[in-house]
Amino acid sequence: MPSYSQFQKPVDVICQHTADASIIPLKVRIQDEDGELQIYAIRSYKVLSRPGSYHLPSGIPASAHNWYFECKILCFGTEKRIRLFYNSNDNLWKLDLSH
Repeated sequence: MPSYSQFQKPVDVICQHTADASIIPLKVRIQDEDGELQIYAIRSYKVLSRPGSYHLPSGIPASAHNWYFECKILCFGTEKRIRLFYNSNDNLWKLDLSH
């Protein structure tokens, strides 16, 4: 069975950090099948999850450090949806390939 990390590809993202500790992804650079880097402006985004503290069903406190975004980009005149992960511990962005 493949691991979940096999469905994630590291990508470059330009983002904005706001005063209320939110993150806004602005542009993403993705390597295409020919090995060339393509830059896409993020036209809109939705935060699917954000870091924070929570309690497991057993009542044990836990903490998450991952942001999960659904973004819309324009690719060859067609609007596409992509999903991006941001790991705030490692400062790494990844593209979700399983979507």
